[in-house]
Amino acid sequence: MSRPPTLTLPPCARAYRLDTERGAFAAHDARPDGAPIGTALLVPGFTGSKEDFIALLAPLAAAGFRAVAVDGRGQYESLGPRDQRAYEQRELALDVRAQAQALGEPGGGPLHLLGHSLGGLITRAAVVHDPAPFRSLTVLSSGPAAIDPAQQTRVRMLIEALGTMGMEQVWEAMQALGAPPAGAGGTPTAAAHDALPPEIAAFLRQRWLNTVPEQLMATGRQMLTEPDRVAELARTGLPVHVVSGTVDYAWPVPLMDAMARRLSARRTIIEGAEHSPNAERPEKTAGALAGFWSDVG
Repeated sequence: MSRPPTLTLPPCARAYRLDTERGAFAAHDARPDGAPIGTALLVPGFTGSKEDFIALLAPLAAAGFRAVAVDGRGQYESLGPRDQRAYEQRELALDVRAQAQALGEPGGGPLHLLGHSLGGLITRAAVVHDPAPFRSLTVLSSGPAAIDPAQQTRVRMLIEALGTMGMEQVWEAMQALGAPPAGAGGTPTAAAHDALPPEIAAFLRQRWLNTVPEQLMATGRQMLTEPDRVAELARTGLPVHVVSGTVDYAWPVPLMDAMARRLSARRTIIEGAEHSPNAERPEKTAGALAGFWSDVG
C-alpha cells in the first residue's frame, strides 16, 4: 500500500471527476504554467488510489507536464458495482483507454501512460489492446507476470477473508497482525514499524473502507494468474520505461531487470525506495519520469 507523504494538493493541481464514455472517475489534475509538453495518465495499484501520486504532481508540472492521477472503478472515490465481472482486466483496460480519450484535448502534447503495481498490468493490457493513443508506457514497480509466490499466499488469504468478512473486520484484522494489505508489496511487519501521522492513518483506513470489495477480489486474482505478456508488449513497438525501488517484495527487482532487457526498455532504479518510489522518493522518481518522457517526445 502506497502511503502518500501528504494529502494536500499543490497549487498547480485540482480535484474533480473526469467524465468519460465509460463513466466518471475521481482525478487529481496538475498543469504546468503554459502549454504542457506532454500529458501523463497515472494509474494506481492494488489497494491504491490517485493520492499515491500526489507527491509527483508538482515536480512533474514544474518539468512541463500535465499529470492526471485517477481512481479506477471501485477504488476510493470512483464508484463501482458489487460485481466481480466488472473488474475483469479487459474492463479496467477499457476504462484506461476511455480516460486517455477524455484527456486527449488539443494542445496537451503526447499522452504518456504510467501504471503502478497492479496498475502496471492494467496499463499493459490497455497498450497491448491498442497502443495508438499513447506515446509511451512506464511500468512502475510491476513485473512480467504473476506476483511473487510469497505474496500470492497473502493475496489468497485476503480474497478468502473478503468473501466472508466485512471491510471493517478485514481492516481491523490486518491492523492486529501488523501487516499491510496482501499484494501491496511491503514486508509483513512494515505497518507495525512505521509511525504514521494521524491524518495519513485515517486516510488509509477510509480509502480501504471506500474500496469495493469485489474490486479487490477480482484484481487480487489477476495478480495471482497474470500470464507473461512481455512479448506482446514488445510487439507494440511502444517505448517502455521500467522503474522500481532497490527492493520489491511483489515483483523482485531481478525479475524487473530481466523484463526491461526483454523489452529493450529504459531501466531506472530509485535509490532509497521500495515498492512505491512515487511516494517514497517522489522528486527522484519525477525526475526520471520527466527525463524519459522528454526523450521519447
